[in-house]
Amino acid sequence: MASIFTSGKPQSITDMLAARDQRVAFQQELTTAHPKSSIAAIKLNIPGPIKNNDALRRLFLAGVQRFEDQLADYTVAADWNHPAGNERFLILPLDFATSKRAAVAFEEQDSLGRLYDIDILQTGSQRALSRTDLGLPKRRCLLCGRDAKDCARSRRHSVADLQAKITAMYDAEFGDRV
Repeated sequence: MASIFTSGKPQSITDMLAARDQRVAFQQELTTAHPKSSIAAIKLNIPGPIKNNDALRRLFLAGVQRFEDQLADYTVAADWNHPAGNERFLILPLDFATSKRAAVAFEEQDSLGRLYDIDILQTGSQRALSRTDLGLPKRRCLLCGRDAKDCARSRRHSVADLQAKITAMYDAEFGDRV
């Protein structure tokens, strides 16, 4: 099976840190501008230096559409298509906990959901609401089902193995290549 990770601009740690800084600044702007709403910051969890290309954009948009289909009301605040990855920011007229439960339900129940990281932010909060803040289970590893953070921290799985799994998920979803 050919990988969907053969094209794209490799990203360095510096690139990823710059993208994070841009994201945090924008999230602060959104929470200030929309103090009575929750903000959903949606991105893919992509291992390795290639974070974006046509296939990853297609994958991102497919899952985002399915998440948005589950929401009764939202506003798209921004949609970024950067070499460091795709990101979409939604303004949700829901409370913090309801928004996070909807995000976790998508991440856990949709066939593509495991690839997404949906942070939920609200004015006055210094960080995104976590699963454990709501008594929900921790995110599971894409390959083995253990705690995802433990696998990432220990580098239990190779980037190649994770990319092969994501490529297989892409192929199962679309059955073709871009």
